[in-house]
Amino acid sequence: MDQSSFLLMLSNLLHLQNHLDPASSLISDAASPTSILASSSSSAPLLFFTVASVLSYVASSRSSPSSPSHHHDRNRDRDQGRNRDQDHSLSAFRALSTELIWSMEPPVRDARWRSSYGLSYPVFTTVVDKLKPHIALSNLSLPSDYAVAMVLSRLSDGLSAQTLARRHNLEPYLVSKITNMVTRLLATKLYPEFIKIPVSSRRLLETTQSFHQLTSLPNLCGAIDSTPIMLHGLPNDLTDTSAYQSRHGFPAIQLQVVADHRKIFWDVCVKAPGAVDDATHFRDSLLYSRLMSGDVVWDKVVNVRGHPVRPYIVGDWCFPLLSFLLTPFSGDGRGTLAQNAFDAALIKGRSAVVDAIGLLKARWKILQNLNVGLNHAPQTIVACCVLHNLCQIAREPEPSLWKEPAETGPLPRVFENERSFYYYGENLRQTLAEDLHQRLSSR
Repeated sequence: MDQSSFLLMLSNLLHLQNHLDPASSLISDAASPTSILASSSSSAPLLFFTVASVLSYVASSRSSPSSPSHHHDRNRDRDQGRNRDQDHSLSAFRALSTELIWSMEPPVRDARWRSSYGLSYPVFTTVVDKLKPHIALSNLSLPSDYAVAMVLSRLSDGLSAQTLARRHNLEPYLVSKITNMVTRLLATKLYPEFIKIPVSSRRLLETTQSFHQLTSLPNLCGAIDSTPIMLHGLPNDLTDTSAYQSRHGFPAIQLQVVADHRKIFWDVCVKAPGAVDDATHFRDSLLYSRLMSGDVVWDKVVNVRGHPVRPYIVGDWCFPLLSFLLTPFSGDGRGTLAQNAFDAALIKGRSAVVDAIGLLKARWKILQNLNVGLNHAPQTIVACCVLHNLCQIAREPEPSLWKEPAETGPLPRVFENERSFYYYGENLRQTLAEDLHQRLSSR
């Protein structure tokens, strides 16, 4: 018996009771069930109350958790709730962002925002506020916050333009246009603010001290690594598809990043197709040019065994050994005790960038299978890096890491113009290894 049937029967019983004993109506404001039973001389109220109690018990027992109809109703309510949650219209978004949001507790609100857009509500509003003036110049027919929300949902869920178009009842070309606009703005307007080389004294000191606590290596200021960003497909008119075939067997674009101890990127480069090795990509980056030319000025210098040590970064054996980029002695522990100790410390330092890449791909699932046009792929990747930094700066919860393929690749050869940098780096690495081994042995 459902609720409406029960209410209808109860109403009929009320009318029947009033007909049998009008002096004691249950719908009277002044009477309660107990007073009715006490004041009425007729047996009708007692008969009615008994029947109503039985019906109430039957109805409640039929709606118990073990009842199939209860499961059906509960499933129906859950499906209706899911359908409400899946309402991605502008009116639904506006109701959520202007009305419903104020009735939510902050943890519930932020969990819902992360589920839909990949970041909490405060971080979302920060992104919108920073992009709104630029979006306004485009004469977009949609509100800025709605457009940003739509793009963030695509980046965080990895949705195609067609899927997002159906969800929002828009044309796929418009979804692509909005995605391209928002990612371009993130990659150009917000990049300088949120992706910076740590050159200020305070930030450089914080970074090197934190890495020292992690690795026991002095003046380490970052870790570098590359990762292939899988492409969903390549254009049919592309002449050389082999250039994009990564060593892992899928078409890709190379992403190179440098991360600090907080897994915040302070340099991002997307300039090579998937077939290019890490060393070649690095040598083609702006960071390499700036470090080779001395354009990046790091004033913090420490003395290790009479050797002046300027800030440096660490990478794996796929990168060239240079004065500002130190790599392992070996990958299999066949070095001396000092060299093996250095390699172990370097692995700890590299964990910052490895975890940062894992977080990047876990948060922004579009990078697991990039389904945008090849011309817009680099800006989409950089935009996700900017969003990653925003999340790390705001100390957003970290999801389970995306697992990268096993690292492979050839050892890079030393270029002629790098020889002095290589010899300096080789000497520096050995000095740091011996100093580290001595300090560890004396503990």
